[in-house]
Amino acid sequence: MSNVVIAAKRFLQNKNVVTLIGVVVIVLILYFLYNYQIQTQVQPQNIPVAKEAIQPGTEITTDMIKWIKVPAAAVSSNVLKATNSIVGKYTNYNTEIPAGSMFYSDVLVSKSDLPDSVFTQVKEGDVVYNLAVNTSTTYGNSMLPGNFIDLYMKATDDSGQVMVGKLIENVEVLAVKDSSGKNVFESSSETRTPAYLIFGVSQEIHILLRKAEYMGKNSIVIIPVPHGSQVTASGTEATVSSTYLKEFINSKTVIIPEESSTTTTSTTSTSKSTSTSTTKGA
Repeated sequence: MSNVVIAAKRFLQNKNVVTLIGVVVIVLILYFLYNYQIQTQVQPQNIPVAKEAIQPGTEITTDMIKWIKVPAAAVSSNVLKATNSIVGKYTNYNTEIPAGSMFYSDVLVSKSDLPDSVFTQVKEGDVVYNLAVNTSTTYGNSMLPGNFIDLYMKATDDSGQVMVGKLIENVEVLAVKDSSGKNVFESSSETRTPAYLIFGVSQEIHILLRKAEYMGKNSIVIIPVPHGSQVTASGTEATVSSTYLKEFINSKTVIIPEESSTTTTSTTSTSKSTSTSTTKGA
């Protein structure tokens, strides 16, 4: 037995043998590591992708997502792999997601991060109106998105007397923005001064406010005034409060009637019919 031990010691003390064993061990380690990496890279993963083409500024819902198996090597670090990181987010304003594409963290944003996210809150048929304000007219920057306010009007009539009255009531504030278009209340790290209140109002009220805005001769000023009581959004719409002020604005401006396509088509058809009859009579 001692001869075997002595022979083993001599064998291990041989530098060439030790080097050979080391090389073999290193090759085996590299082989198994390489094989493990290959298996890991080709192992398929379940990844959510777009079931359909998704336009910019669109909210992602569960019915827009399907799952496919993709090799891990094809999945980059910015690919979103869980639906809770996707559903409820919006495609950025300059990004369209093609059908079958994976969802990437740099193309999905929160609603508040959309440059024009306020427009997604405007009711169908309403028009966006921005009222110029400052810290004073917003009662020390106390008007918040979601608040309902009234719009009062100050003007000078033809005799030089000052008129003040409520023009519009129950206007919902959709956003408060500063002079650079940033939302005033989205950041707590910097102080932003209100410059505009953003509303969504009917076409009639929108035209009325625009007319008032350009009536410089009568020194019209639109004044936002908060409600003294709570108003809920359910069933509440902005309405004209003063018929007198409405008629005063309209009496100083030109009323342009809207022309529908039906009226135009009818007029054209009547004209053609008359022309045909005249030709036949001739």
